[in-house]
Amino acid sequence: GKKLWPNEMKELVRLGRENLQEIQAFLFAEGISAGLNLCGKRVVAIAAHHLPELALAAKVQESFGGRVEIYDQTRAQDEVHSPTFLGAMRIFTGGGLIHPTQLLNGLIASALKRGVHIFENSKVININAGKSELILRTSSARITASKVILATNAFSPLLKRIQRRVLPLFEHILATEKLSKGQLSSIGWDGNEGITDMGNQFHYYRKTDDGRIVWGGYDAQYYFNNNTSPSNENRPESHELLANQFHQTFPSLESVNFEYKWAGMIDSTSRFTPYFGTAYKGKLAYAVGFTGLGVGASRFGAKICIDMLYAKDSQLLQLEMVRKKPIPFPPEPLRFLTVEFTRKELQKEDVNGHRSLWLKVLDSFHVGFNS
Repeated sequence: GKKLWPNEMKELVRLGRENLQEIQAFLFAEGISAGLNLCGKRVVAIAAHHLPELALAAKVQESFGGRVEIYDQTRAQDEVHSPTFLGAMRIFTGGGLIHPTQLLNGLIASALKRGVHIFENSKVININAGKSELILRTSSARITASKVILATNAFSPLLKRIQRRVLPLFEHILATEKLSKGQLSSIGWDGNEGITDMGNQFHYYRKTDDGRIVWGGYDAQYYFNNNTSPSNENRPESHELLANQFHQTFPSLESVNFEYKWAGMIDSTSRFTPYFGTAYKGKLAYAVGFTGLGVGASRFGAKICIDMLYAKDSQLLQLEMVRKKPIPFPPEPLRFLTVEFTRKELQKEDVNGHRSLWLKVLDSFHVGFNS
């Protein structure tokens, strides 16, 4: 954020916190029990070159009013027992955890209560402009609407301009079997906060209410020509890699099995943040590119889309984040080759801490790729 929008960061942080407060207030008012826990998170260093990055990240957090603590190796491993942790930053403010399915069910109930109609299995095939409205066609229906919000994530974008700026990535996740009290105590981690590590290809993990650990990330995959086939979710080598890395992180759980595995698709832009726009003379607004940060960011994106359709003088629309679009990805086959080459350069940096010339060039354009 500081690199992309240095003059707007104070305002963006304020808007982000306001957005989070509004989410919390809505869930309370609607009686939605989605396990919202604003417990912050823990970020861990797993390589020596991560330690100065942690210290810098802590200063940035504090400069915007965040409450953080930096832990040395001894305290990091005392609190969460992993031999891979060389240090940690505990962030107490700015976010937390939520149960996505409970949230979704609550939002559906709230929408239905307000008279919203939800049609599943009704994929929109194309959009065309009518005289005063937009025409959306599915395989079995024709729908007209005066205004449309397009929020298709990394799936068929329906607008070619979106496909140029969004990279569909598949990430893989595991969930352990239910752990005993002894197994849980063997790793410490007495808090409920989620954990991520500092690598370019990073892991994210959290405990569940029924005593499992959900462990994912790291091995994000891009498939040639923006292939988004559901068959890409079945990649055994990614799940096996994640399982091995889990046992390296928590050797006391080396006998633990994984009961669930799955994958999901995220939509990344070259700047790792959403981008926004309109089409069909302002009748359609879109927000895509949430890069796995969908719960808070998608609500913020919806506010921007609504203002694009109904409040063109909104202050939100003056933000540089909204006005400027990320650099597009190159066409195939250069797109695939660039992603693969960049991934290898990032893997090298994760090992040796050296930022290659290629990565520095990407930095200069505020673009890149990570998991």
